[in-house]
Amino acid sequence: MPLQAWLDRTEVQPGAPGLCSLSVRRDEWRSLAEDVAAAGSRLVALWASADRQNRPFLRAAYLTENFGIVASTALGAADEPYDGIEDLFPATSRMQRAIADLTDFRSTDRDTRPWLRHDGPYEFVRVDGDGVHEIPVGPVHAGIIEPGHFRFSVVGEKVLRLEERLGYVHKGIEKRFTEFGLLDGHRLAARVSGDSAVAYSWAYCQALEGMAGMEVPPRAAWLRALCLECERLSNHLGDLGALGNDAGFAFGLAQFSRLKENLLRAMHEALGARYLMAAVVPGGTRLDLVEPGATRLRSTVLDLSREVVRLREIYDEHEGVRDRFNGAGAVPPVLAARLGLTGLAGRASGQAFDLRVDIPCVPYSELAPVKVGRNQGDVAARVAVRFDEVLESCRLVQRILDALPAGPHLASVRLPSDGSIGIGLIEGWRGPVLVALEAGVDGAIRRCHPHDPSWQNWPVLEHAIIGNIVPDFPLINKSFNLSYSGHDL
Repeated sequence: MPLQAWLDRTEVQPGAPGLCSLSVRRDEWRSLAEDVAAAGSRLVALWASADRQNRPFLRAAYLTENFGIVASTALGAADEPYDGIEDLFPATSRMQRAIADLTDFRSTDRDTRPWLRHDGPYEFVRVDGDGVHEIPVGPVHAGIIEPGHFRFSVVGEKVLRLEERLGYVHKGIEKRFTEFGLLDGHRLAARVSGDSAVAYSWAYCQALEGMAGMEVPPRAAWLRALCLECERLSNHLGDLGALGNDAGFAFGLAQFSRLKENLLRAMHEALGARYLMAAVVPGGTRLDLVEPGATRLRSTVLDLSREVVRLREIYDEHEGVRDRFNGAGAVPPVLAARLGLTGLAGRASGQAFDLRVDIPCVPYSELAPVKVGRNQGDVAARVAVRFDEVLESCRLVQRILDALPAGPHLASVRLPSDGSIGIGLIEGWRGPVLVALEAGVDGAIRRCHPHDPSWQNWPVLEHAIIGNIVPDFPLINKSFNLSYSGHDL
């Protein structure tokens, strides 16, 4: 049926703006997914839950260009598979496998290999042919990188196939949430993926505040945006330096490391921390902007934007860097749309979607960010998007500092009733971060599901490397810079 017919059955979903909830029968689950896919919409997350009577439910969050649908359906017995949607949204195959490992509820997906449990047998897909051999990499890596296994099938140095296996740590984060109260869970949310602490804690608080039916003070909303843009800047600066280094251009690493350190020091003086794990709390922010730190942050960001313009010229003019970036790890727009590539990597492959622009929450509805993107889909395009977003975030930070509303930065939050459900959805630096929160008795957390955009983008990396040489994998991988931690709950 047309998507509008489904929308006529929806109700307002507490939490992020523009979301609606929809309950469907089990026999409608796939029909809804088919109509959402036919409308060109995207899937954000898929997870399992249970209501107050412990009845199991399957939930999915979809996004169109200007609104979202949170769909739910009751599951049957554990031995009755539900209709898989991996052919419509390929990234859900791993999500469905993770649900099976965690709950024993399985889909009709033919890929029944375990995802999180590593004590059983696991067969990688083999590529046969003359001269084909395999290169196993990981799961233990050098440095501080988290565990992940990458199985390359190659001829010479040319990659024919890559298959990833992640989820080695499985920290039990979703279970740990149920040991927190609703007013404390933001602390764990900020640590789901440390490079996205503001995005996760804001999404958590957005879900909680939606259930409580409250709006945070205007100053708090603007401070949250300031923290989020500083987080975006910090990560993009680090990645731009690392990408230069992976291309054999250590000068880039040195310069961007310097700029990142300057920013972190200014953030510490203005906001009280280099990394903003504790910045966003229910009802607003834990911190307020202080002087003279605000003045230093303003001048630091202004200087940063000027230096980034010059460094971009150097990257663009350096023949060796251009040679490594151009054409490497390309994901054409058609493939990106088919596989559900999202976030900054998606915007570099013609997927022009940014929650800050398309479904904005306060204060982005007033800040009016400029959406950036490219169509080439290669390392060079992902680098270009980062440069564009750095400059746009610098502009946004300056605008926030100039127009920050007066007043309180924190308000009290009443506890929502048992069984309430809220959805938080924030455009983190990597892409859309979702937190689905369910209230229990007396302020307890019944269920919390955090979802990182890396779930969508890790499978696309397998395609991006095909036809490239093995030594280019670190560069291509870094151009995505996906989260292990946010993917391994």
